[in-house]
Amino acid sequence: MAKSKFDYVRQFEIDDPCLPNCWIVIRIDGKGFHKFTEAHNYMKPNDERGLGLMSCAAQRVMNEFKEIVLAYGQSDEYSFVFHKNCQVFNRRASKIMTNVVSLFASSFTMYWPRYFNTQELQYPPAFDARVVLYPSDENLTDYLSWRQADCHINNLYNTCFWKLVQEKGLSPAQSEARLRGTLSSDKNELLFSEFNINYNNIPELYRKGSVLIRNKELNGPEKTMTSNNEDKTRYSKSEQKKALASCLVLHCDIIRKKFWEEHPYILSDK
Repeated sequence: MAKSKFDYVRQFEIDDPCLPNCWIVIRIDGKGFHKFTEAHNYMKPNDERGLGLMSCAAQRVMNEFKEIVLAYGQSDEYSFVFHKNCQVFNRRASKIMTNVVSLFASSFTMYWPRYFNTQELQYPPAFDARVVLYPSDENLTDYLSWRQADCHINNLYNTCFWKLVQEKGLSPAQSEARLRGTLSSDKNELLFSEFNINYNNIPELYRKGSVLIRNKELNGPEKTMTSNNEDKTRYSKSEQKKALASCLVLHCDIIRKKFWEEHPYILSDK
């Protein structure tokens, strides 16, 4: 690069490297998504199109950044876990964060027609992002457990809230007042006694969110756990190389140890 007398301004740039040997998590959140979902006629309490679009954009990010070992999404947020030993962008926090969130936002917009083919974008969506470092495997798995617990809590509330509004005719304010101070057991009872709904039968996509992992376990036809926990043989040998680079989208429990025991390579040293 040619030098000039103006090169000195580079001295004002600040390096912001992430600490070594720490898991790097980039969490993105929709900015003003309550307004966005209203303007684009999202279905309540959950819109499968919107959730599918979020996971599609997340897969695009994972395909670009091979250092991501897992992503977890729910509602209008996604968390991307970079391996603790990754060296992407020399571990510069701002470079990693801005590349992830900009690619996610552009992918969300690009793939919008695939999921909302009868609904044009009224205005561009926006996402914010943050970088968080976790020094131990336990810290990382606790973080992901926290996000999945948040998914359950929010979905249980929203399911009750919108049932009261849509089927009982309550106003949003009345529905909020009805649920104020209730426990999870109260909400489960409300769904069962007033709407004949067993919360455990609601799709896991809504209750547990989406888990994206690398498809690294294909040696010949593989038995892969699908979202409904059934074993299913996938891929012929001719498709294996392509499949190895793809992602699996799961809707499963990541709080209990079983998930991590079934996928030990996620936390393994590289």
